[in-house]
Amino acid sequence: MHIPVLTSEALAALAIRADGTYVDGTFGRGGHSRAILAQLGPSGRLIALDRDPQAAEAARAISDPRFSFFQSRFSELSRVMGDLKAQGMLFDLGVSSPQLDDPARGFSFRSDAPLDMRMDPTAGATAAQWLAAAQEEEIREVIREYGEERFAKQIAAAIVAARRSQPIVRTRQLADLVAKAVRTREPGQDPATRTFQALRIHVNRELEEVSLMLPQALAGLAAGGRLAVISFHSLEDRIVKRFLSRAARPEVPRELPLRASEMPQPTLKLLGRAIKASREEIEHNPRARSATLRVAERSAAPYDPVHHRIEPGARWRN
Repeated sequence: MHIPVLTSEALAALAIRADGTYVDGTFGRGGHSRAILAQLGPSGRLIALDRDPQAAEAARAISDPRFSFFQSRFSELSRVMGDLKAQGMLFDLGVSSPQLDDPARGFSFRSDAPLDMRMDPTAGATAAQWLAAAQEEEIREVIREYGEERFAKQIAAAIVAARRSQPIVRTRQLADLVAKAVRTREPGQDPATRTFQALRIHVNRELEEVSLMLPQALAGLAAGGRLAVISFHSLEDRIVKRFLSRAARPEVPRELPLRASEMPQPTLKLLGRAIKASREEIEHNPRARSATLRVAERSAAPYDPVHHRIEPGARWRN
């Protein structure tokens, strides 16, 4: 069973209006969506997205005329929304518990399964296919950048050496290989944790999708609408934090002297500090331990797609 994180905090952040239009950008198994629907009135509307076919199957169980589901990536948000403006959008980033707990999906090193890792198993190359074709330098870069793994060089070399004799196609096969290459690890953390995270992020283009989604979400919010984003690791959170902070600053040429009263209105207003799960929630749902919720409110200032665009290939670590 998937337990959504920071549900009460996210709903409070959205300040749901009974007649409003809302977006759940990561439906998963519908925990957040059902909580939003419970607060909407008869004229309210909820639009949910998820790229996972199993999430699409779960969404069919909600027979509510106020609810619409689209099997879509983050980067397709504008296409889904069209000219519609939302009073709130919620994005719960990363991989869901059902994806991790299903061995057939290949996300976890805790059981032996095909090395897949795709959030949409019908599209793109699997992790095994990518490892079979990628150059050692590329493997090293992905593991270092997306896994923040200090032994990336040794792991990449071990992968390339091992695949010369047989393809790396199973999760346990990769995990054992990484364990031999990693000399030390933080207490309580499996040696393969960072490598599996890195491959999952790369295979699903997770950081690119977040970077493409954020400007589209800003464009799709009505004045006074709220954007709430829950992230689970530092790379995601860094992108979200920087985007919100930039959009919360007025766009003024540096050489133009202005008084404070003359400053243009920024596109977003940051609402409070980052929110973490309570001790009680973490005890009930350990996955919430690393969750960070950031919230901002859309102003009436015009949206500038050039100013709010995140440059492709931007460095996540800097």
